[in-house]
Amino acid sequence: MNTKFCQGISDISDSYSGFIIDQWGVLHDGNTAYDGVVDCLKELQGRGKYVIILSNSGKRAEQNRVRMEELGISSNLYQQIITSGEVTWQGLHNQDDGFFKNIGKKCVIISRGGDRSIVDGLGNIEIVESPKEADFLIISGVDAPDKTLEDYEPILRDSARYRLKAICANPDSLGVMGSQNIMGPGTLAARYKDFGGVVHYIGKPHQPIFQHCIRILQQHDIYPGETVVIGDTMAHDILGGSLVNIDTCLVKQGLHSHKFKTATNPAEVDKTLDILVRQYNNIRPKYLVESLVWGKALPDRKHKKRAGKRAQG
Repeated sequence: MNTKFCQGISDISDSYSGFIIDQWGVLHDGNTAYDGVVDCLKELQGRGKYVIILSNSGKRAEQNRVRMEELGISSNLYQQIITSGEVTWQGLHNQDDGFFKNIGKKCVIISRGGDRSIVDGLGNIEIVESPKEADFLIISGVDAPDKTLEDYEPILRDSARYRLKAICANPDSLGVMGSQNIMGPGTLAARYKDFGGVVHYIGKPHQPIFQHCIRILQQHDIYPGETVVIGDTMAHDILGGSLVNIDTCLVKQGLHSHKFKTATNPAEVDKTLDILVRQYNNIRPKYLVESLVWGKALPDRKHKKRAGKRAQG
């Protein structure tokens, strides 16, 4: 299968009714919504498409909704927002299925900025500071770039020593923050496994969170063959979509943007993509697009100028 190079989402919109779209690196960079995103989402809504925002954020869905609202991405531009943090919260609340069953009541949390919202309102969960007192560990965020992997190793070692099961509520090993890539919680989870710890991942590319999206879409008579996953990471979005037999579209401007920076013509872009495909188990996106825009032409000259600069690297 060859990857089709697209000028915008308008090139593929007629083929799909369901759109599962990544958040960070596709809609925004953590600080600013990307040019053309709002207009693209408006076009999808105008055509009656069902849009799910699927994020590996370790925070709950409502917090992500508010954050996107602050960036100018209104909640009327999509139908659902699903986060790994929300799925984790629900699992801890019910504790009746899979890894969550009888997981315990006391936990240590590693999060960004000391955020504890992943257990807010859970009367059955108590936060403790010491792994010695805990039943399990939650890894939902990381204070990168202010902290490094080495800064977290003492608590990871202690948690492994007491054989705490870990829930990684954000499997991303890298994340986008402004113009740079930063360490993600998935890196801590991998290190925890190095220390002998057991980790359960909630989020992309693991199938349960995609199956959750599929169930929602099927309630609206939309099936996997009528759905496309749009994301900026081969390891999470493209691999995850492929694992559940959903077509995928890779966005160049996000996590892999540095790979495409020197690719100035279609042949070089194709070569760069081939290298990525080989690095990720020969999983190939069906489509490749520069960014989440509706079509090649952007609304005004100012935006066209910006887009030209991005295309030149």
